Amino acid sequence: MKKDISVMVLDDEPIVGERLQPVLEKEGFQVEVFTDSQKALKRLEEKNFQILVTDLKMSGPTGMDVLKYIKDHERDTEAIMITGYATIERAREAEILDAKFVTKPFKLDQIVKLVNKAAKKFK
Repeated sequence: MKKDISVMVLDDEPIVGERLQPVLEKEGFQVEVFTDSQKALKRLEEKNFQILVTDLKMSGPTGMDVLKYIKDHERDTEAIMITGYATIERAREAEILDAKFVTKPFKLDQIVKLVNKAAKKFK
């Protein structure tokens, strides 16, 4: 059941969370939005999220840093990395850490499909 699946959305651009949160909640997910990666890392110390949607490049810890934190703590989290700074090197790095890689600008339905696909792992 989707209500049992929590999603962290992390992007330093508030509009990303503002657009994704209502759409994902309508799909039935529990969603927490962060614009500060340090606060997101602090929250990850308290709660395990099944799905992470994160920007790559942010001030402070990057999306890759957050993803590495999750992997270092052996969390069973599905990750979707979004970025306006796509490079082959970054895409490979995300792939090594089992993250899906999406370039900005993205379509909401593209992210919703990826989140729904990731959620199937937890049913």
